[in-house]
Amino acid sequence: MTGLITMTTKELKRVEILSLVQDKRLTQVKASERLGISTRHFRRIFNDYLEDGPKALANKRRGMPSGRAMDKNLENKAIELIADNYNDFGPTLAAEKLLELHDINISIEKLRQLMIKAGLWQTRKNKLVKSYQPRYRRERYGELIQVDGSDHDWFEERAPRCTLLVYIDDATSKLMHLKFVTCESTFSYSEATKEYLLKHGRPTSFYSDKHSVFRPNNKHEKLSGDGITQFGRALDELNISLICANTSQAKGRVERANKTLQGRLPKELRLKKISNINEANKFLEEYIHIYNKRFGKEPFSKINAHQPLNKSVDQLEKIFCWQEQRTLTKNLTIQYDKIMYLIEDTVENRALRSKKVSVYDFYDGHIEIYHENRKLKFEVFYDKLGSITQGIVSDNKRLGNILEFVKNKAEEINKGNSRSKSCPSRTHLN
Repeated sequence: MTGLITMTTKELKRVEILSLVQDKRLTQVKASERLGISTRHFRRIFNDYLEDGPKALANKRRGMPSGRAMDKNLENKAIELIADNYNDFGPTLAAEKLLELHDINISIEKLRQLMIKAGLWQTRKNKLVKSYQPRYRRERYGELIQVDGSDHDWFEERAPRCTLLVYIDDATSKLMHLKFVTCESTFSYSEATKEYLLKHGRPTSFYSDKHSVFRPNNKHEKLSGDGITQFGRALDELNISLICANTSQAKGRVERANKTLQGRLPKELRLKKISNINEANKFLEEYIHIYNKRFGKEPFSKINAHQPLNKSVDQLEKIFCWQEQRTLTKNLTIQYDKIMYLIEDTVENRALRSKKVSVYDFYDGHIEIYHENRKLKFEVFYDKLGSITQGIVSDNKRLGNILEFVKNKAEEINKGNSRSKSCPSRTHLN
């Protein structure tokens, strides 16, 4: 009986057929056909069965150590080395280091099994997934606005892939503002935020991820004078707090809204036969109402935390433009974005030599220069990307050929050049 317990399904099937042959209810030829073996081999098995019973069919090496088994002392040594020196290594790297530094050659899979058995490694399904504690909603409408950009094929290949900027209220889960843009940039967020402020007023705070628009991530990044991003500087001027989340789970409200929008909004655009950003942005106001009616919640408090903006459109334009400081030279010139600007030569402006002036780079691409609150008149003196070699002298008869040569040369030079990387991107104007 003990032998039957350790027998395989195949061996038990053989016992059943052999017993039928022993009882003369089945011929040896038929039995060999059922088992798929030769008659001669069947007779050999049958004779062993008659002599020793069912245990004769069991594999004689079952329960014995494998001839290819690793030496237990070597296994123990490998585990000790890993526990002492490589306890935070994965099986692949640990196997490499054992061979490289200790001349112990163990396959990755074998080492993985040993490490799991010793508690030095966990399988993926057994690893504890980090849990994030839920956070209560803010009580007041407008107290915290979660902001994020969702890059997606919103037009289902009917138009280029683009980004949807999403502003959602933490207290109510209502969409506050949506805007399609070509990409996430300082100017795109600035334009969308201006539209938000003009529509709703000034919220207490914005809650975002650590995108470079909101938080300086590169030590070489061009920042405002206070060491914050241009967008952060604009919010600071408006007395709006900017909070950056450490993880995407921390701003789960807007992340879940993005998934819902990616599932629903493209289908709405398809039904409306909308295939470009301009038409889509016109439709978004209607869609916000549809979304909020379906998913919006009532806040705990009836108090609206939005404050009056008290800023004109022109003031907002100035606050949200790209601002940098330059030192005025003795010749009343400054250089910005590979262009040299010449300030108007007046007695009043001459007093500004070697002093700081502010360059205001606006969304539409035009430039203004200020000293404190006084606007300075200027003209473009020299553009590195637009200039051509001076001093070409030509006979009038050959002027056409010379101009064609100059044009081709300028195009060749400009092909490899671009504006300063520290200055704002102009993709929004494309």
